[in-house]
Amino acid sequence: MTKVAVVTGGSRGIGAAISIALRDAGYQVAANYGGNDEAAAAFTQATGIATYKFDVGDYEACAAAMAQIEADLGPISVLVNNAGITKDGFFHKMSPEQWRSVINVDLDSLFNCTRPVINGMRERGYGRIINISSINGQKGQVGQVNYSSAKAGVIGFTKALAQEGAAKGITVNCVAPGYIATEMVSAMNPEALAKVKAGIPCGRLGESEEIARAVVFLVEDPGFINGSTLTINGAQYIAG
Repeated sequence: MTKVAVVTGGSRGIGAAISIALRDAGYQVAANYGGNDEAAAAFTQATGIATYKFDVGDYEACAAAMAQIEADLGPISVLVNNAGITKDGFFHKMSPEQWRSVINVDLDSLFNCTRPVINGMRERGYGRIINISSINGQKGQVGQVNYSSAKAGVIGFTKALAQEGAAKGITVNCVAPGYIATEMVSAMNPEALAKVKAGIPCGRLGESEEIARAVVFLVEDPGFINGSTLTINGAQYIAG
């Protein structure tokens, strides 16, 4: 049976590295994207990975997209919930739109994308769900009450769903990256970026491929690992 994996936000940054790593591990990958048609087309041309445009914040759109992916590629056995956005600002100045949009894309998307595929995984007795959280979902961050709340919720979602799916052969795990050398992080103010690097004991930003390798491990050989959060941040924050 063809091994089919869906990666949300899978055509850029960490998501692109995850899509490529899963492709190299033998999976037929469907990479979701939200808006940049040109970048998605370039990604497909460069990698051969199919891209699917849909809004992860819209349940109906996600359900339709998952059905289309299964019609095109086969049953979905792996889902990587990676899509996320930031809309930073101090909480006392934060607008309802800043709050709602981040919660919608970064947390509601886990329900929207997982709910349409979970029954198939249960029926087949196999599934791998990997949720991408963040160091700031573990420790919090000034100016990111919305983002930190959503990413903390990702960890809670992982723990609860793992308990529900374990008896059906489904593992649900989480990866919490620290500061990774993506376009978003590299675009930070140079002074702020220097402070970030200074706070990382190993003295550098992480690489997207390092996160991707962890995801492939949790997909291919999780063993007894279920409901766990794998922290990858260069010892910047040690989660207890």
